[in-house]
Amino acid sequence: MLSLDRFKHMNFKGDLFGGVTTAIISLPLALAFGVASGAGAEAGMWGAILVGLFAALFGGSTSLISEPTGPMTVIMTAVLTTMMAQYPENGLAMGFTVVMMAGAFQILLGTLKLGKYVTLMPYSVISGFMSGIGVILIILQLAPLLGHQAPAGGVLGTLGALPSLLLDLHVAELFLGILTLGILFYLPQKYRQYVPAQLVALVAVTLVSIVLFDTDSINRIGEIPSGLPSIVWPTFTAEQFTSMVIDALVLGTLGCIDTLLTAVIGDSLTRTEHDSDKELRGQGIANMISGLCGALPGAGATMGTVVNIQVGARSPLAGIIRALILMAVVFVAGGLTEPIPMAVLAGIAVYVGYNILDWSFIQRAHKLSISQMAIMYGVMLLTVFVDLIVAVGLGVFISNIMVIERLSRVQEQHVKAISDNDTDEDVPLSSHEKALLEQAQGKLLFFYLSGPMIFSVSKAIARQHRYISEYKTMVLDLSDVAMLDVTVSLAIENAITDAIDANVQVFIYSPNQETSEKLNKINIREKLGTDAFCQSREAALNKALDAMSLSTKTED
Repeated sequence: MLSLDRFKHMNFKGDLFGGVTTAIISLPLALAFGVASGAGAEAGMWGAILVGLFAALFGGSTSLISEPTGPMTVIMTAVLTTMMAQYPENGLAMGFTVVMMAGAFQILLGTLKLGKYVTLMPYSVISGFMSGIGVILIILQLAPLLGHQAPAGGVLGTLGALPSLLLDLHVAELFLGILTLGILFYLPQKYRQYVPAQLVALVAVTLVSIVLFDTDSINRIGEIPSGLPSIVWPTFTAEQFTSMVIDALVLGTLGCIDTLLTAVIGDSLTRTEHDSDKELRGQGIANMISGLCGALPGAGATMGTVVNIQVGARSPLAGIIRALILMAVVFVAGGLTEPIPMAVLAGIAVYVGYNILDWSFIQRAHKLSISQMAIMYGVMLLTVFVDLIVAVGLGVFISNIMVIERLSRVQEQHVKAISDNDTDEDVPLSSHEKALLEQAQGKLLFFYLSGPMIFSVSKAIARQHRYISEYKTMVLDLSDVAMLDVTVSLAIENAITDAIDANVQVFIYSPNQETSEKLNKINIREKLGTDAFCQSREAALNKALDAMSLSTKTED
């Protein structure tokens, strides 16, 4: 599965700089996300190492940097909180089992070549759930910012406990958190190009906390174990298996969306094209290994990827170097993390949550579309207060219904039924064909469909042939139908059946092979006979006129 093609544009100097730079960026984020998730700083560090390494080795992008991200951490936090509350002894192992299952789901999506479909959802839905995740991440950090352990109950539990947290706030830790946020938001841009603001905040505020406050008076991370991570074997119970599968689907799907959107951004910067299916398989392998080692899941990280490309990285070597540097930090300098205040990591996580919020769309949504704005805010609120999968599912459903309704109005205009005294400029009849239609003296119904015919236009077809009994023949012109779905095929069958029942002869012009095959599958050729299918519109009109003449002679 390891492809050397992605290394053909390797630029060792650029890849080395990319690896070093992204390792520096990843360090504070990995620590912050590990602590925020409840699994510990070491879980965040090993997540950054393992996901980054194996996604770089087996992925489908040349410059994507993968690591624990804000959205993935939010879902993982909810999973671990639920599992550990219900199963204190095995909850942690069950949480990491969900990570392995999510990785297996990603591998399955990639193997089935479904990568290109993962991000096919309305932007208002993507914006809503990403902004919702940003809000969740901010809310969950309020307790550590105020100097307390995170209360049980997630978002609702934190909001419910907020009055008591404020009444008993630790001023020193709040000061450190605010100082962290001040550096993150206001560090001048001229310094950011040399060193990440997160690293500056981590080091500077940690030093301030050592100088100004006693070690024991501040909640601190403690030393990260310097050895290899322990293996976490898959653990589950029969009663929890279904909910674990659902959690894995949510985690895996979010990881796919996060990764592929970031990969698209990377493509736009490098003028390359990633392999979506291979990338999903690579991410799945990485997350399975990460879960097996008790580490956080990850996905493509936008900030790391963009910086990686900007400093000159052009191959997965940058991601491999980054992982090796972080591994060296764990083995050699794990003790340096001991004095880092929890409030500093909470401040970094709040900053990440703030940046996850889709401010660009939030500020412009009301100008672009009121309905899409409503969907965006609805998905965001459902994500924060109900459930991610409910939010996305409902958002996609409502968005699709609205799109179908608009498409229906447009497509109904492409269903035309005319006779000699009711011509339509949108119907492509030549002057000779119009003359043939005039000869029918209002007894020939010319039924013309064009464009993609989706299920929503079936009612329009039914309306147009409602008065079929007033005619003697009908010509069905499908020459400009680009697509014919099953529902419309059945609506056409009903129209033809009604015509037959009214003793109206039907002739069809359908040069499109795919459309003709759809009609054959519902036995239209058997109902009408081969002679009913004509080679041209003019031939169909002539046959219809001949049938009318024969019918008139028979009546006489």
